[in-house]
Amino acid sequence: MIELLAPAGDLEKLKIALLYGADAVFVGGTNFSLRARASNFTLSDIKEATAFAHERGKKVYVTTNIIPHNEDMDGLIEYLKALEERNVDAIISASPFIIDMALKHTTLEVHLSTQQSATNTETVNYWYEKGIKRVVLARELDKYQIRKLKEKTKADIEVFIHGGMCMSYSGRCSLSNNMTDRDANRGGCAHSCRWNYDLTQDGVSLSSHSFSMSSKDLEALEQIPFLIDSNVSSLKIEGRMKSLHYIATVVSVYRKLIDDYMKFGKIEDFSPYLIELQKAENRLTSHGYLEGMPGVEEQLYNKSSEQPNQLFVGLVHSYDEKSKITTIEQRNYFELGDDLEVFNPDGTVLDFKLDYMTDEKDEATPIARHPKQVLKIKIPYHVEPYAMIRKK
Repeated sequence: MIELLAPAGDLEKLKIALLYGADAVFVGGTNFSLRARASNFTLSDIKEATAFAHERGKKVYVTTNIIPHNEDMDGLIEYLKALEERNVDAIISASPFIIDMALKHTTLEVHLSTQQSATNTETVNYWYEKGIKRVVLARELDKYQIRKLKEKTKADIEVFIHGGMCMSYSGRCSLSNNMTDRDANRGGCAHSCRWNYDLTQDGVSLSSHSFSMSSKDLEALEQIPFLIDSNVSSLKIEGRMKSLHYIATVVSVYRKLIDDYMKFGKIEDFSPYLIELQKAENRLTSHGYLEGMPGVEEQLYNKSSEQPNQLFVGLVHSYDEKSKITTIEQRNYFELGDDLEVFNPDGTVLDFKLDYMTDEKDEATPIARHPKQVLKIKIPYHVEPYAMIRKK
């Protein structure tokens, strides 16, 4: 069975990802991780995360994927042993030294990070023979190259299917480091490629408008059946810094697509999955390298890159069967009379009209305008904790 792997920037996002259909999650610890600005996991958080996941038959991988300098290496072996003690299912690493230390001093399963830019069978087999169980391929391969590579290796293969695409080769970018002194390969990327630039000569502009150097985000709905048939082991969603709603929506859509393909053996129409996917906050998307060398349409240049929405208005905390009162946490503006829908962890969506709302003190509240305010609303059918309330 192919694995659906999702990002988790904190414990709440981890629980959402797993409840909405991910088979595994990857998280960043407070050490040796490439997302310095994410809400990284303490060792205590990792222990709670693995317990939550393992109770549900799911997995947790911890990223130790920085390209370290000498000053970054303090406490490495102790940290790896601490991860082992907390029963993490694997670490994801790019540094040969970190990999060697994990294999030598622990029983941790090790996955090779995409930062190592594995693009051919010989490289994959080299790392497999060193003890790497899984290789996360470079993102610069098309689907036919992925299939051919998989045919000639015993290693498990992981492929990115959704999320941000670095404009540099497999994330090996130095723009941020040079422009802001924030090293992308040590967790400090400033996303310099997404800034607006002007082309000038001798102080005179040579272009009529500014441009960026960023690529569109990856979206691989239509490539999923091919990747499954190619015996890829894991399909990876990127985005540890994304919102709860984004993670829930993206995970749920890919979960349903995978399950539908495994059940029916084909997908006749991808549009229902795409429509649901577009409900998530997202940037413009393309198929990346999966259909061959990207062209102009896969880049952003002077196009607007953000497509935010405010559909997600509340997160369910609890539901009372007798009174139908649902306690929620507000996330975006909504009011009495709105047509809303419940987005459930199992992927089902049910409609209702909001005709009752109070605050925590049971005082009538016609408008929800305060972020994270706890409210009580009536929903005419059972809803689970962590279900999401959205505008239609």
